[in-house]
Amino acid sequence: MSEIIKTDSICAYNEWAGVETLNPLVSFIDFSKVKPLHHARKLYGFYAVFLKDQSCGELRYGRRYYDYQDGTLIFVAPGQVFGAEDDGEVFQPSGYVLLFHPDLLRNTPLGRAMRDYTFFSYDTNEALHLSERERHIVMECFRKVECELQYPVDKHSKTLIVDNIKLFLDYCTRFYDRQFTTRDNVNRDILVRFERLLDDYFHAGNAARLGLPNVRYCADKLNLSANYLSDLLRKEVGHTALDYIHGKVLEIAKSEIASTEKTISEIAYGLGFQYVQHFTRLFKREAGCTPSDYRAQIVN
Repeated sequence: MSEIIKTDSICAYNEWAGVETLNPLVSFIDFSKVKPLHHARKLYGFYAVFLKDQSCGELRYGRRYYDYQDGTLIFVAPGQVFGAEDDGEVFQPSGYVLLFHPDLLRNTPLGRAMRDYTFFSYDTNEALHLSERERHIVMECFRKVECELQYPVDKHSKTLIVDNIKLFLDYCTRFYDRQFTTRDNVNRDILVRFERLLDDYFHAGNAARLGLPNVRYCADKLNLSANYLSDLLRKEVGHTALDYIHGKVLEIAKSEIASTEKTISEIAYGLGFQYVQHFTRLFKREAGCTPSDYRAQIVN
């Protein structure tokens, strides 16, 4: 496996691509205009958004592989590893990349809102696939940033660049919503598999042995990222993945309280809680009463 290149700065990436640095905190590159390159896997110290126009083989995103399709956007955040293994051959890249450093966003509304753009933490399974119309909008946003980079830096530069990046990210949020909607059949299949995963987990006694299933565990089993699973569920059922897990716990707990002679402690431990108090707190928050009160209501 080839060495991972640590790329902390925009300047370092531009140097690798052989392009001029017009602004040390932001860059836009048209890959068709750069020299032939060697493949490389990089640890990014900034945000990167890639738009590829043609297949370019297997790229690694983190520990997984992704085969690019035409008109696909991939979002890479600081601290993530992305790229292809160096096979010793040079290639002519195509497509585009928008790079922007977290320092560009300091003390800006976008900087405070970056955590809301959860697709930056999505895994490769959740790349954004664009329609022709959406691709045209993306390119318009890219060109606005590129155009601004051609101007001499003045007091308006940062605001205009950041505002255009925010406009682009807001469009991407809309396009992801569209992707959720147009993949209804796929989404329903994921919901069915998520429900079955939880049923099997509790039925097999895994909760008692391993503890409550968390969102990351469930997402990994479904070959999704935790953020994507939560976003999908929020769109489909109005709850996050964690809310859904808690709902399943409450459903099973109510059934066992009402139909078995188990103590509240036995039920709590069987559902994966280390402490009965944590189970009681969750039950009361979700059901509006304690497990003991619920059992009393059922008996009466």
